[in-house]
Amino acid sequence: MKKELFMLTIMLCTANLMAQNGDKNFIVQNYIEVIGKSEMEISPDLIYIKVLLDEKDTKNKENLSQLEAKMTTTLEGIGINTKEDLLIKDISSNFKYYLLTRNKILLSKEYQILVRDGKTASQVFISLENIGISNVSIDRLDHSKIVQLRKDVKVNAIKAGKDKAESLALAIGQNVGRALYIQERDNMQDYRTSNNIMIRGVSSKIYGSNAASAALDFDFEKIKIAYSILCRFELE
Repeated sequence: MKKELFMLTIMLCTANLMAQNGDKNFIVQNYIEVIGKSEMEISPDLIYIKVLLDEKDTKNKENLSQLEAKMTTTLEGIGINTKEDLLIKDISSNFKYYLLTRNKILLSKEYQILVRDGKTASQVFISLENIGISNVSIDRLDHSKIVQLRKDVKVNAIKAGKDKAESLALAIGQNVGRALYIQERDNMQDYRTSNNIMIRGVSSKIYGSNAASAALDFDFEKIKIAYSILCRFELE
Protein backbone atom coordinates (compact mmCIF):
# COMPACT_ATOMS: atom_id res chain seq x y z
CA MET A 1 0.00 0.00 0.00
CA LYS A 2 2.82 2.39 0.89
CA LYS A 3 4.56 1.53 -2.37
CA GLU A 4 1.43 2.39 -4.35
CA LEU A 5 1.04 5.71 -2.53
CA PHE A 6 4.70 6.51 -3.18
CA MET A 7 4.36 5.82 -6.90
CA LEU A 8 1.19 7.94 -7.08
CA THR A 9 3.00 10.84 -5.37
CA ILE A 10 5.85 10.64 -7.91
CA MET A 11 3.41 10.63 -10.82
CA LEU A 12 1.56 13.69 -9.50
CA CYS A 13 4.76 15.61 -8.93
CA THR A 14 6.00 14.75 -12.41
CA ALA A 15 2.72 15.88 -13.98
CA ASN A 16 2.79 19.17 -12.06
CA LEU A 17 6.40 19.77 -13.09
CA MET A 18 5.64 19.10 -16.76
CA ALA A 19 2.64 21.42 -16.62
CA GLN A 20 4.71 24.16 -15.04
CA ASN A 21 7.46 23.79 -17.62
CA GLY A 22 4.91 23.83 -20.42
CA ASP A 23 3.29 26.98 -19.09
CA LYS A 24 6.65 28.62 -18.68
CA ASN A 25 7.73 27.78 -22.22
CA PHE A 26 4.47 29.14 -23.60
CA ILE A 27 4.73 32.37 -21.60
CA VAL A 28 8.31 33.15 -22.56
CA GLN A 29 7.67 32.37 -26.23
CA ASN A 30 7.23 35.44 -28.39
CA TYR A 31 3.71 35.57 -29.78
CA ILE A 32 1.05 38.03 -30.83
CA GLU A 33 -2.59 37.66 -29.78
CA VAL A 34 -5.42 39.14 -31.85
CA ILE A 35 -9.17 38.73 -32.30
CA GLY A 36 -10.43 38.20 -35.82
CA LYS A 37 -14.02 39.11 -36.61
CA SER A 38 -16.29 38.42 -39.55
CA GLU A 39 -19.98 38.78 -40.25
CA MET A 40 -22.45 38.16 -43.05
CA GLU A 41 -26.06 39.13 -43.70
CA ILE A 42 -28.24 36.87 -45.85
CA SER A 43 -31.88 36.91 -46.90
CA PRO A 44 -33.86 33.95 -45.53
CA ASP A 45 -34.98 31.34 -48.03
CA LEU A 46 -36.87 29.23 -45.50
CA ILE A 47 -39.85 31.09 -44.04
CA TYR A 48 -41.99 29.21 -41.55
CA ILE A 49 -45.56 30.48 -41.15
CA LYS A 50 -47.70 29.49 -38.19
CA VAL A 51 -51.45 29.07 -38.67
CA LEU A 52 -53.89 28.40 -35.87
CA LEU A 53 -57.31 27.00 -36.76
CA ASP A 54 -59.79 27.29 -33.92
CA GLU A 55 -63.44 26.32 -34.15
CA LYS A 56 -64.49 28.92 -31.59
CA ASP A 57 -63.19 31.72 -33.83
CA THR A 58 -65.13 30.77 -36.98
CA LYS A 59 -67.99 33.03 -37.99
CA ASN A 60 -69.87 30.35 -39.92
CA LYS A 61 -69.48 27.75 -37.15
CA GLU A 62 -67.39 25.55 -39.43
CA ASN A 63 -65.79 22.52 -37.88
CA LEU A 64 -62.08 21.85 -37.94
CA SER A 65 -62.23 19.44 -40.88
CA GLN A 66 -64.02 22.01 -43.03
CA LEU A 67 -61.50 24.72 -42.12
CA GLU A 68 -58.60 22.40 -42.85
CA ALA A 69 -60.04 21.43 -46.25
CA LYS A 70 -60.57 25.08 -47.22
CA MET A 71 -57.05 25.99 -46.14
CA THR A 72 -55.48 23.08 -48.02
CA THR A 73 -57.36 23.89 -51.23
CA THR A 74 -56.44 27.56 -50.96
CA LEU A 75 -52.76 26.86 -50.38
CA GLU A 76 -52.60 24.47 -53.31
CA GLY A 77 -54.19 27.18 -55.44
CA ILE A 78 -51.21 29.47 -54.88
CA GLY A 79 -48.67 26.73 -55.56
CA ILE A 80 -47.94 25.38 -52.06
CA ASN A 81 -47.06 21.68 -51.95
CA THR A 82 -49.28 20.77 -49.01
CA LYS A 83 -47.94 17.20 -48.81
CA GLU A 84 -44.41 18.41 -48.12
CA ASP A 85 -44.67 22.00 -46.87
CA LEU A 86 -47.79 21.87 -44.66
CA LEU A 87 -47.31 20.22 -41.29
CA ILE A 88 -49.48 19.82 -38.19
CA LYS A 89 -47.58 21.12 -35.16
CA ASP A 90 -50.20 20.66 -32.46
CA ILE A 91 -53.75 19.42 -32.00
CA SER A 92 -55.80 19.86 -28.86
CA SER A 93 -59.34 19.57 -27.53
CA ASN A 94 -60.64 22.56 -25.62
CA PHE A 95 -62.26 20.79 -22.67
CA LYS A 96 -63.00 24.11 -20.98
CA TYR A 97 -65.68 24.80 -23.58
CA TYR A 98 -66.86 21.21 -23.34
CA LEU A 99 -67.51 21.62 -19.63
CA LEU A 100 -69.40 24.84 -20.22
CA THR A 101 -71.64 23.66 -23.04
CA ARG A 102 -71.89 19.95 -22.12
CA ASN A 103 -72.71 19.10 -25.71
CA LYS A 104 -69.74 20.06 -27.86
CA ILE A 105 -65.96 19.81 -27.96
CA LEU A 106 -64.27 22.68 -29.74
CA LEU A 107 -61.00 21.77 -31.40
CA SER A 108 -57.96 23.76 -32.42
CA LYS A 109 -54.99 22.85 -34.58
CA GLU A 110 -51.67 24.55 -35.17
CA TYR A 111 -50.04 24.22 -38.57
CA GLN A 112 -46.70 25.15 -40.04
CA ILE A 113 -46.38 26.26 -43.67
CA LEU A 114 -42.97 26.46 -45.31
CA VAL A 115 -42.42 29.01 -48.09
CA ARG A 116 -39.19 30.17 -49.66
CA ASP A 117 -39.67 33.83 -50.52
CA GLY A 118 -41.44 36.94 -49.29
CA LYS A 119 -43.95 37.14 -52.11
CA THR A 120 -45.25 33.62 -51.51
CA ALA A 121 -45.48 34.39 -47.80
CA SER A 122 -47.60 37.44 -48.65
CA GLN A 123 -49.87 35.29 -50.84
CA VAL A 124 -50.39 32.89 -47.94
CA PHE A 125 -51.43 35.70 -45.58
CA ILE A 126 -53.80 37.28 -48.09
CA SER A 127 -55.33 34.01 -49.30
CA LEU A 128 -56.01 32.70 -45.81
CA GLU A 129 -57.47 36.02 -44.71
CA ASN A 130 -59.84 35.91 -47.67
CA ILE A 131 -61.33 32.61 -46.47
CA GLY A 132 -61.66 33.79 -42.88
CA ILE A 133 -58.42 32.46 -41.39
CA SER A 134 -56.62 35.37 -39.78
CA ASN A 135 -54.65 33.80 -36.93
CA VAL A 136 -51.47 33.68 -39.03
CA SER A 137 -47.95 34.76 -38.10
CA ILE A 138 -44.31 34.31 -39.04
CA ASP A 139 -42.91 31.60 -36.80
CA ARG A 140 -39.22 31.74 -37.72
CA LEU A 141 -36.74 32.45 -40.50
CA ASP A 142 -33.88 30.26 -41.67
CA HIS A 143 -31.59 29.58 -44.60
CA SER A 144 -31.08 26.30 -46.43
CA LYS A 145 -27.26 26.65 -46.33
CA ILE A 146 -26.93 28.08 -42.84
CA VAL A 147 -24.45 25.39 -41.66
CA GLN A 148 -22.00 26.03 -44.51
CA LEU A 149 -22.39 29.79 -44.15
CA ARG A 150 -21.45 29.57 -40.47
CA LYS A 151 -18.29 27.71 -41.43
CA ASP A 152 -17.45 30.33 -44.05
CA VAL A 153 -17.83 33.18 -41.56
CA LYS A 154 -15.60 31.42 -39.01
CA VAL A 155 -12.90 30.83 -41.64
CA ASN A 156 -13.07 34.47 -42.66
CA ALA A 157 -12.73 35.48 -39.00
CA ILE A 158 -9.52 33.45 -38.68
CA LYS A 159 -8.16 34.97 -41.89
CA ALA A 160 -9.01 38.43 -40.58
CA GLY A 161 -7.15 37.62 -37.39
CA LYS A 162 -4.05 36.58 -39.29
CA ASP A 163 -4.17 39.69 -41.48
CA LYS A 164 -4.39 41.84 -38.37
CA ALA A 165 -1.50 40.01 -36.72
CA GLU A 166 0.67 40.40 -39.83
CA SER A 167 -0.03 44.14 -40.00
CA LEU A 168 0.84 44.65 -36.34
CA ALA A 169 3.97 42.50 -36.54
CA LEU A 170 5.17 44.35 -39.63
CA ALA A 171 4.91 47.63 -37.74
CA ILE A 172 7.60 46.42 -35.33
CA GLY A 173 9.74 44.75 -37.97
CA GLN A 174 8.75 41.18 -37.25
CA ASN A 175 6.92 38.40 -39.06
CA VAL A 176 4.07 36.14 -38.06
CA GLY A 177 4.79 32.43 -37.89
CA ARG A 178 2.64 29.40 -37.15
CA ALA A 179 -0.56 29.58 -35.15
CA LEU A 180 -0.11 28.64 -31.49
CA TYR A 181 -3.68 28.89 -30.28
CA ILE A 182 -7.12 29.36 -31.86
CA GLN A 183 -10.33 29.71 -29.88
CA GLU A 184 -13.87 30.44 -31.01
CA ARG A 185 -15.36 33.06 -28.74
CA ASP A 186 -18.93 32.77 -27.42
CA ASN A 187 -19.83 36.44 -27.38
CA MET A 188 -20.89 36.50 -31.06
CA GLN A 189 -23.05 34.08 -32.97
CA ASP A 190 -25.63 33.92 -35.71
CA TYR A 191 -29.14 35.05 -34.92
CA ARG A 192 -32.48 35.09 -36.71
CA THR A 193 -35.46 37.24 -35.81
CA SER A 194 -38.90 37.71 -37.31
CA ASN A 195 -40.41 40.35 -35.00
CA ASN A 196 -43.53 38.14 -34.86
CA ILE A 197 -44.98 39.71 -38.03
CA MET A 198 -48.75 39.37 -38.18
CA ILE A 199 -51.45 40.38 -40.69
CA ARG A 200 -55.08 40.52 -39.59
CA GLY A 201 -58.30 41.79 -41.14
CA VAL A 202 -56.76 43.58 -44.14
CA SER A 203 -56.65 41.55 -47.32
CA SER A 204 -60.34 40.71 -47.70
CA LYS A 205 -61.27 44.40 -47.48
CA ILE A 206 -58.49 45.84 -49.60
CA TYR A 207 -57.22 43.20 -51.97
CA GLY A 208 -60.37 41.24 -52.70
CA SER A 209 -59.98 37.63 -53.77
CA ASN A 210 -57.08 37.91 -56.21
CA ALA A 211 -54.26 37.14 -53.78
CA ALA A 212 -51.70 36.35 -56.47
CA SER A 213 -51.84 39.79 -58.09
CA ALA A 214 -52.25 41.70 -54.82
CA ALA A 215 -49.40 39.97 -52.98
CA LEU A 216 -46.57 42.12 -51.71
CA ASP A 217 -42.95 41.04 -51.57
CA PHE A 218 -42.33 40.96 -47.80
CA ASP A 219 -38.97 42.39 -46.85
CA PHE A 220 -37.90 40.23 -43.94
CA GLU A 221 -35.07 41.15 -41.63
CA LYS A 222 -31.86 39.56 -42.85
CA ILE A 223 -30.19 36.75 -40.97
CA LYS A 224 -26.94 38.00 -39.49
CA ILE A 225 -24.07 35.58 -38.90
CA ALA A 226 -21.19 36.98 -36.85
CA TYR A 227 -18.27 35.28 -35.14
CA SER A 228 -15.05 36.29 -33.44
CA ILE A 229 -11.97 34.07 -33.15
CA LEU A 230 -9.11 34.50 -30.68
CA CYS A 231 -5.78 33.74 -32.40
CA ARG A 232 -2.21 33.56 -31.14
CA PHE A 233 0.61 33.50 -33.67
CA GLU A 234 4.30 32.96 -33.16
CA LEU A 235 6.46 36.05 -33.71
CA GLU A 236 9.59 35.54 -35.74
